[in-house]
Amino acid sequence: MGYRKLGRNSSQRKALLRDLTTDLIINERIETTETRAKEIRKSVEKMITLGKRGDLHARRLAASFVRDEVADIREEEDSVIVQSALQKLFSDIAPRYTDRQGGYTRILKTQPRRGDGAPMAIIEFV
Repeated sequence: MGYRKLGRNSSQRKALLRDLTTDLIINERIETTETRAKEIRKSVEKMITLGKRGDLHARRLAASFVRDEVADIREEEDSVIVQSALQKLFSDIAPRYTDRQGGYTRILKTQPRRGDGAPMAIIEFV
């Protein structure tokens, strides 16, 4: 097999990967288990590549994977601007990597989780 099962069936695994990918786009840094971090790296790299393309088809493909969650709320003059995770991906994150050909994320190993000793890692954007 070319992927990790993560102890879940296919629908649960897809939901987990979608949630973790969306959380990484919103927070730009999350702490999770090492195997989950290695697995979501694949989907995050694909989403950033779609963001770099920037056309309508790429936006629709990314929208079918990334959850519709609020990433940022700002006040400018008399209006309130609400930015979704998809908008943040295409307007903030993807333009940072226009000159980079891949390797948009970094995985840093941390102390094992207390309780079950699972190896933990921090995944973040470079």
